[in-house]
Amino acid sequence: MLGFNKGIAMNIVVNRRALHASALALAVGLVLVAGCKRDAADTAAPPADGSTAAQPANIETPNDVAASVELRDVIENTPQAVVGISYPTDIARYPGLAKALSDYASAARGELQQAVDGLGNDKPTMPYELSLSFEKVLETPQLVVVSADGSRYTGGAHGEPLVARFVWLPEQQQMLTADKLVADAKGWKAVSDYIGDQLRERVATRLSSEDMDPGQLQESLRSASRMIADGTEPSAENFSQFQPLTGTDGKISAVRFVFPPYQVGPYSDGTQTVDVPASVLAPHVGTAYAGLFARG
Repeated sequence: MLGFNKGIAMNIVVNRRALHASALALAVGLVLVAGCKRDAADTAAPPADGSTAAQPANIETPNDVAASVELRDVIENTPQAVVGISYPTDIARYPGLAKALSDYASAARGELQQAVDGLGNDKPTMPYELSLSFEKVLETPQLVVVSADGSRYTGGAHGEPLVARFVWLPEQQQMLTADKLVADAKGWKAVSDYIGDQLRERVATRLSSEDMDPGQLQESLRSASRMIADGTEPSAENFSQFQPLTGTDGKISAVRFVFPPYQVGPYSDGTQTVDVPASVLAPHVGTAYAGLFARG
């Protein structure tokens, strides 16, 4: 099965049935208490400064976000679909980041459910599947990076890859996105040129080791170069998935840009990455984030 072992999922469900049932009962109880006693004095801790001023009704505080997002691993198995989602155990300490992960997972589940609903009473030849794993790959006082990798299968030859990266800035309480990372079009041109060169060199090395005649080799190189050029056009959208890499000083020494299948190569090439060193990227980084980078 694609990305998820149905037998393992069923064993885990049996072994953790009692735990899930008690956890669900506790969660429902907490929601009911919060709904019935929203205005009671013991439903929330007072502000640190002792003030009692109410927050505007349309603004969520960090505590509100933390209370509204509870990340729990998901293991579900039905005749129509198998779902497996896992989260880092301690990510709730960053409420805004936790909400972003929850939103991403909910969107992925929503698309799977839409496909399942489309089946009606039919049973698919192979169960539809959502397999998604969130992993914390970096944590410093300035940066927290979470990767999301998985697939969603709703029929066909293979599943749809799910690839995302989340870069959280704890001190600013905000996400670092590609359009904030690089300040202008000139910067994206520098990133595009560097990554394009790396990918083309990689393809040329691989193809040259294969047994093909010169004409076939040249055509394969041209086809690969076109796909790379399309997927690395100099815009923030094409470089939206990235994760900083840090040195021993905690500063960013390089940024790893992540490309899901089909963006810069065929599905068979899988997810591809290119590390852009700080020396190439730092001159084009927005001033608000320049301090995150190593000086070289």
